[in-house]
Amino acid sequence: MIAIEKGTPGVRLSLYHLLDPEVLADPYPLYRRLRTEDPVHWDPFLHAWVVTRYTDVIRVLHDFSADRTPTPEELTRLGLAHLGPIAAVMMKQMLFMDPPSHTRLRFLASCAFSPSRVRALRSHIEEIANRLIRKALARGEMDVIEDFAAPLPAIVTAEMLGVPISHHKQLKNWSATFAEMLGNFQHNPDRVPLVLQSLGEMMDFFRNTICELRARPREGLINSLLTARVDGDQLTEEEVIANSIVTMVGGQETTTNLIGNGLLTLLRNPEQCHELRQQLSLIPSAVEELLRYESPSQHTARIAPYDCDLGGRAIRKGQAVIAVMGAANRDPERFPNPDRLDFARTDNRHVAFGWAAHFCFGAPLARMEGQIAFDAMLRQLPHLALKPGQITWRTNLGLRGLVSLPVTF
Repeated sequence: MIAIEKGTPGVRLSLYHLLDPEVLADPYPLYRRLRTEDPVHWDPFLHAWVVTRYTDVIRVLHDFSADRTPTPEELTRLGLAHLGPIAAVMMKQMLFMDPPSHTRLRFLASCAFSPSRVRALRSHIEEIANRLIRKALARGEMDVIEDFAAPLPAIVTAEMLGVPISHHKQLKNWSATFAEMLGNFQHNPDRVPLVLQSLGEMMDFFRNTICELRARPREGLINSLLTARVDGDQLTEEEVIANSIVTMVGGQETTTNLIGNGLLTLLRNPEQCHELRQQLSLIPSAVEELLRYESPSQHTARIAPYDCDLGGRAIRKGQAVIAVMGAANRDPERFPNPDRLDFARTDNRHVAFGWAAHFCFGAPLARMEGQIAFDAMLRQLPHLALKPGQITWRTNLGLRGLVSLPVTF
């Protein structure tokens, strides 16, 4: 293991240490060193600034540009023409846009995730969660990820998109593969063929879905994007496909990780877990604290839109800046005793869902799914305990989640 807690001589500060499985399992000592020793840190391995203090992360998320995807032509000049299809899709996704293009797309997509529509889904999501739990009850054990945390948001996302839920396993597989590009894709060039294959399959799937919806419209995000008009403007088919893909990925990965990371945290903190069992009314505040404590999305990149000073460092226009939300959410200047899991934390405005214009528009749905999931597990699975064995984290540096979580009850 790379020793990073106390500034070991010869060990340079860098997010690349997350490639060490043991550091990936507990990145918070690394974040603490970065935040304490060099909170706005130039990382020569990533050729980017790494920002870890809460106030600086907020500024980056609020002020810096999300338009960071190279064009297919730029990739060709760099000898990376094979990545062109990926770039062509990402350039049309709101995640990688600035206003006004971002504003237009976000407005159309967020209508499908309005608080009133999400509230109307509660009883249905509860039915799905209870059905998944019942399947595991007779066995007395389950893999929380495979049996619950992955299928729950996959089924819900399929319904939100307006596609048959029979496709939910395929949607989840595509989602996990595409998520490579939102985490450590650049460190795994051998995975490019699989990502390209999955991308092609997803585009064919959504293109066929659009053809079906034009013939037989049905409710869902895809149909909403397809039929929406803004000042007489209409989304192209490519825009509908690209943003259906990013919504599908965001709707699944964040929620799966929230449920898996959250339950592992509870099992590692039995006192707080017992408290939550005794007072299920604490679940909404517990979900916020679990989001802060083990953020499903750990960091995101931005581009400096102009020369500026950030934390005493001179940032040049066009330089990449990585905002580490996972570090900001453990900043003691913002959250007293940040390494303690505290469901009574009153001022808990974490950045697990981002900030400002790019705040996750699916956050109300993810929060509700998390609340329903923890309520179902704590009510129906007595004597819940981890099975012996090593906990393995997904090798995705940006999206923090577990490969599996075997438990008994």
